[in-house]
Amino acid sequence: MITLEQVDKLREKANVSYDEARAALETAGGDMLEALINLERQGKVIPPEGGGYYNSNENKSDSKRRFIEINPNDNGGKAHREHGHFKELLRRFFKFCAMVIHKGNINSIEVIKNGEVKTAFSVTVLVVLAFCFFWITIPLLVIGLFLGYSYRFRGPDLGKDCVNSAMNTASNAAEALKNAVVEQQKPQP
Repeated sequence: MITLEQVDKLREKANVSYDEARAALETAGGDMLEALINLERQGKVIPPEGGGYYNSNENKSDSKRRFIEINPNDNGGKAHREHGHFKELLRRFFKFCAMVIHKGNINSIEVIKNGEVKTAFSVTVLVVLAFCFFWITIPLLVIGLFLGYSYRFRGPDLGKDCVNSAMNTASNAAEALKNAVVEQQKPQP
């Protein structure tokens, strides 16, 4: 049986009308906490301040139900903050990866021989090949320099003169080394 005192106490805690408090208590079988939780689920009660929540799980020693407040200084609050911090770090990491992949896709590398572009592919493909097949990709790029190929970057981020002048310097150095080796191989008169 629900008493007037229970209804008044629920009205005071939940700031609801007499009829709402009585109906909630009747639904909860006279259990004050269960009634408060039901009112909260219906949106009639604002959850407690400080990030707490109501818990209707029964305590092992008795059947009392209680309000649990999350204190940022206790282990539960710390674990909650660390979980949120980890999620934020993970979100930032994926955002960074997406930005790097986007930049790799909008920039490309061109393979040039005798002033003619032979092929071009995205920088993302080059990075994946260099990462997965390092011992094949890098030697092929170096061998290409000695066979007369040169490389040039195109795009808003890597297509700058300073980057391409470094690529030209590498091509010129490979060509000079190749010419020096060829000169040494020629028979002396």
